[in-house]
Amino acid sequence: MKRSCSAVLLVAFLWGLSAFADSKKKDRDTLPAPSPPMSEATKVAILQSLAAERVYVRKPFPRGKKGLVLSATGVITPDDSGVAQLIADHGLAAKPGDMAVITKIDFRDDSIVFEINGGPKKGGHWYQHLQLGIGGGMTSVAPPNTSENALGSYVELKFPKYVPELNAHEIRSLLDPVFDFNSHSSAEAYAETLPPKLREAIKAHHVLVGMDHEMVIAALGKPLHKVREKDAYGVDYEEWIFGEPPEDVQFVRFIGEQVVRLEIMKVDGSKIVRTEPEVEGYARPAQAAGQAAGSQGAPQEPPTLRRPGEAPPDGAPQQPGGPVLMPQDTGPGAPPSPNPPSPGNGPGTPPPPPPGGPG
Repeated sequence: MKRSCSAVLLVAFLWGLSAFADSKKKDRDTLPAPSPPMSEATKVAILQSLAAERVYVRKPFPRGKKGLVLSATGVITPDDSGVAQLIADHGLAAKPGDMAVITKIDFRDDSIVFEINGGPKKGGHWYQHLQLGIGGGMTSVAPPNTSENALGSYVELKFPKYVPELNAHEIRSLLDPVFDFNSHSSAEAYAETLPPKLREAIKAHHVLVGMDHEMVIAALGKPLHKVREKDAYGVDYEEWIFGEPPEDVQFVRFIGEQVVRLEIMKVDGSKIVRTEPEVEGYARPAQAAGQAAGSQGAPQEPPTLRRPGEAPPDGAPQQPGGPVLMPQDTGPGAPPSPNPPSPGNGPGTPPPPPPGGPG
């Protein structure tokens, strides 16, 4: 009995191994074969489909010889800090939400380079190649062509070994981290680069405290009026005004780049005021919180031309709120000096004799 049970188990085990091997063989047979290198006909089709295509950018592009590198797996280099440094060094070619034009496509062994807005090199003109013969030598009559004035950039789509056979639709999908081919407006493209809360607010045309200039423009468009004033604490602010009666009127107040106050005057006469931050990570400026910079109710010292630590002339006291005296401010109509000269030391009085008496 035991031998028959063991034989049955052995047969079942061997049958399972055989079935497992068959399934693996079928899986290998159904796996797609690696794509061959991209053919010349496909390259021509991609050029016809994507050259001169208008796109909205999702990432900031630096000017200059260094652009972005996008791997086939979606990794972008350099990282955000590296891109910020390139932009600081060479300038900005395009920011998220800007429309750009693919002006050149270059196929390489393991990558495809897409230049936007003319690329990183400024195109030359015929007159930049003219030369003039002087004294048996040749001298250029135009400055050399450089990329200093180039306004474009590029992204290099990089593959592991070679550029595989892909159609234009697949190329667009791979470029999705940096290019938006589907948006119908700059505001829509810019909103797609933001976190969900900001994206939904812009689509609903709502302003949140903590937005910046670009976010407000994406939500409401450009303002009808702008007003620059100082608040009760002497802090400069700018107020953008949207709408005119008999519709709702919105007053969006900025300090620096961020919204610190939103006031909405409704058609029915009611008023909505919001000042609490509504964007995660937003830090309200100290002045917007009702604190004068650098003080806690103490009077501010008057401005001075003295260097830090330099004593006032003639031992004049440093009294906050006193008059500001310019150097040599002693002409007619000048304010009286806080320390008038003592007798014998006024203008025209000879200097005291040196120690030890006259020589």
